[in-house]
Amino acid sequence: MTTGPQTTGDQRRSQLLRGVLDLCLLSLIAERPRYGFEFAEALAAGGLELVSDGSIYPLLARMERAGLISSYRAPSPTGGAPRKYYRLTEAGQAELGRGRADWHAFAGSVGRILTATTPSTGETTP
Repeated sequence: MTTGPQTTGDQRRSQLLRGVLDLCLLSLIAERPRYGFEFAEALAAGGLELVSDGSIYPLLARMERAGLISSYRAPSPTGGAPRKYYRLTEAGQAELGRGRADWHAFAGSVGRILTATTPSTGETTP
């Protein structure tokens, strides 16, 4: 299997996303309670279409076990099976605040380094 620039870029985005997906989900839940399918839609609308349902549901379950979110069932507006909605707990609200602060500090530092450095031409000076 060859790894081209596109594949490498997708892998990098996937790895970066893995580190902040929980924070993105907490932020979406803070906006309003959501059910599973809405997360994938909202993430894709925000430019994170790499996220699959298979990575969202286990993370929601982990966050619920950790007490960051809670869930409840509500009837589906389309008359189907009830939907499981997620909402933030106080612990989740606090974690979101800390996570946002950490993200802004980290992204600012990375941004400064990427902006302040210039690519080398590969030539050495005597």
